[in-house]
Amino acid sequence: MTEAKKTTAKKPAAKKATAAKTVKAAPKATTKAVAADVKLNGATYATGKRKDSVARVYMLPGKGNITVNGVAMATYFRRPVLQMIIAQPFGVAKRETEYDIVAFVSGGGLSGQAGAVKHGISKALEKREPELRAVLKAAGFLTRDSRVVERKHYGVRKARRSTQFSKR
Repeated sequence: MTEAKKTTAKKPAAKKATAAKTVKAAPKATTKAVAADVKLNGATYATGKRKDSVARVYMLPGKGNITVNGVAMATYFRRPVLQMIIAQPFGVAKRETEYDIVAFVSGGGLSGQAGAVKHGISKALEKREPELRAVLKAAGFLTRDSRVVERKHYGVRKARRSTQFSKR
């Protein structure tokens, strides 16, 4: 009798644990997806890239608020230089307070991410207002900056640094 009690007592505990795991994981994923879809209906979408960073940029008519990964731009990019980089397309197009930006960035470092957001904003501006293409193209904002870090080569200390020569 004791063996039967042990086996029955273990089965319900295992079921509860697996049920709790699936219940906890499912709402987090769905609430984020639903919240993003509700906010971004009718937005202009563009993808920006720089180094290893990729930015998905959504542009909506608004007051000039920029959100990166769910956080205000000034909080996510604390350095003023990075904030200036992101604001450059609006300055060139003279549209500083006309659009709200929601950006989702992944990969790379902060500098690459700022460049990716800038590239995405420029492409979204061009989609929304095709007459801005000449201005943005002249400033070089529609061209993807393809410079990436060179890989380390075999038998060399770094990407370009060779070993020190020793005569003796």
